[in-house]
Amino acid sequence: MTEVNASETVGEAAGRGQVLAWGLWDWGSSAFQAVTLTFVFSVYLTDKVGDDLPGGVSASAWLGWALAAAGLVVALTAPVSGQYFDAVGSRKRALATLTALTAGAMSLMFFVHDDYHDLWLGLALLAFASATFELAGVPYNAMMRQVSTPATVGRVSGFGWAMGYFGGIVLLLVCYVGFLAGDGDTRGLLAMPTDQGLNVRLVIVLAAVWFTVFALPVLFAVPELPRTGADPGAARAGIAGSYRVLWRDVRELWRQDRHTVWFLLASAVFRDGLAGVFTFGAVLAVQVYGFADADVLLFGVAANVVAGAAAVLAGRYDDRIGPKRVIVASLIGMIGCGLVLLVVSGTLMFWIFGLALTVFVGPAQASARSYLARLAPPGREGQLFGLYTTTGRAVSFLAPALFGLFVWAFGSDRAGIAGLLVVLVAGLLVLLPVRAPARAEPADAG
Repeated sequence: MTEVNASETVGEAAGRGQVLAWGLWDWGSSAFQAVTLTFVFSVYLTDKVGDDLPGGVSASAWLGWALAAAGLVVALTAPVSGQYFDAVGSRKRALATLTALTAGAMSLMFFVHDDYHDLWLGLALLAFASATFELAGVPYNAMMRQVSTPATVGRVSGFGWAMGYFGGIVLLLVCYVGFLAGDGDTRGLLAMPTDQGLNVRLVIVLAAVWFTVFALPVLFAVPELPRTGADPGAARAGIAGSYRVLWRDVRELWRQDRHTVWFLLASAVFRDGLAGVFTFGAVLAVQVYGFADADVLLFGVAANVVAGAAAVLAGRYDDRIGPKRVIVASLIGMIGCGLVLLVVSGTLMFWIFGLALTVFVGPAQASARSYLARLAPPGREGQLFGLYTTTGRAVSFLAPALFGLFVWAFGSDRAGIAGLLVVLVAGLLVLLPVRAPARAEPADAG
């Protein structure tokens, strides 16, 4: 493969068609993130498949351990895999392979019946798909540099996040209305039988097809990254050698630009706080603010719409004023809304200030991604986004741990909000001294 100057790969596919194709992968990926991992299959495993599991360990505990094992695999392999994809010019091929493995594992979940004997198959498939899905995010995020210019990376990142939010909403509504709504032996408008969990198993097959279909455009529209010489020795290093190359590069990064290392740490902390907002939001809505189950679903849809729309809008400000200012403003806005939620009560107040809080979630997530894309040396984006994934995994215990600690210490679920605020404040304080990346002049490309 012909080697090129790494800087020549930046913005090489920055047309509107390529941006749309790239964003459609985010749209399709919600089939795993929202349907399989969060709202449908994981709940099916713990509530149905493993509800009569013998022994002293619950299905929920086994689920936590299975996903923790997947997270460990991701944390250990993400940086070196991204480094390798960069070095050999195989980002698109890697994205295709990892997406296919994820969709394939989702399809096999059809064979997980409502029987505790099938729990182990379900856990193995979910853990495998979780690992391959997160690893697929490494070349996908790295490709953002190809479909954007330095002046448009913020709006492109925001567009991708918004596509993920809206894709999740649409697919969840399709699944709920068609397969899951109602009571009795059949569910949804399609009257799907519930025997052996057939309706849920068909939902996961639909999700696998959805992910596959919407992942295809980026594979056809965006060209493969040419091999570059940006990371000497990475293409020929073996497994052990890859970690030596990674350690060399991290030390070099620390000597030359410590602000990138500090940003990786800061983003890991505040991204865990953002994840905690969505993880515990439904629990707080019901336990503290008196929401009914149906109201939680409606709030979830509204929150995703608001976060997605805000991500698109903030992407333009990202390109004008820089991603750091967007992230800082978003974190301050979230902290302010959280402080209000600590003292108000009732469903109306949660609708107002809960939705106000989600306005800032999408922009913070999108600008964190564009921030790193601006910092990454050309040709080494995959390695940096691999480290981005790993550092996020390394601190992913913070928000759950502090939420639980504050609930236990104060004897109130409401106090858990303070635990989440501590994580957001810590991320903000670590971010403030970090130098903002250089901005390009605004342009209309992409």
